[in-house]
Amino acid sequence: MKIFLDTAVVDEVREAAKYGVISGVTTNPSLAARAGVGGVEGYKAAVKEIASIVDGPVSVEVLSLDAEGMVKQAEEFSKWAENVWIKLPSTPAGFEAMARVVKAGIPVNQTLCFSVNQALIGGCIGVTVVSPFIGRLDDSGQNGMELVLDIKGIFESYCIETRVLAASIRHPLHCVEAAKAGADIATIPYAVFKQMMNHPLTDAGMARFMQDWEKALKK
Repeated sequence: MKIFLDTAVVDEVREAAKYGVISGVTTNPSLAARAGVGGVEGYKAAVKEIASIVDGPVSVEVLSLDAEGMVKQAEEFSKWAENVWIKLPSTPAGFEAMARVVKAGIPVNQTLCFSVNQALIGGCIGVTVVSPFIGRLDDSGQNGMELVLDIKGIFESYCIETRVLAASIRHPLHCVEAAKAGADIATIPYAVFKQMMNHPLTDAGMARFMQDWEKALKK
């Protein structure tokens, strides 16, 4: 399973990229707003800088709500960098836009997916990835990881090439569960990425090693 970083903060991308395991980045208007990115031009600048840091795809979400506007923005945003994927929502207008954008040869990340039916439509259209939102489903009392399992199983059964990107990851266990469920990609916040590298027994082991070494030096 590949790991993407879910952020619009350039410094977080730069820091995470040092570890050599980040294969891409996902962004959206909410993340851009939290990062203090101002307007479309600010969003564009942030995306271009992020795209220069990572070798993999950078997902950029459209801001329009109607199909015509989504297609226009998809064509515009896709020119910001060579590795841009366009995020289109799992709505009737979004699906209409997906069909046209995919036909134009632009990679599409189907976002805000909450059902197998929505994923099937995107898969039949031929989107690059479909993004089931795990955490938000869990918040509503449903099992988000079951959706990943169902989508992955159906896609494999029918040889649908669309990949499954587990999104709305809330904690490290979500990453483990996504991998077990067969997700091709998990996109995670920077804080969760840092948590994945830590374990109290590792810290205790390192402290013990250093104590033993200091004792050895005193002999």
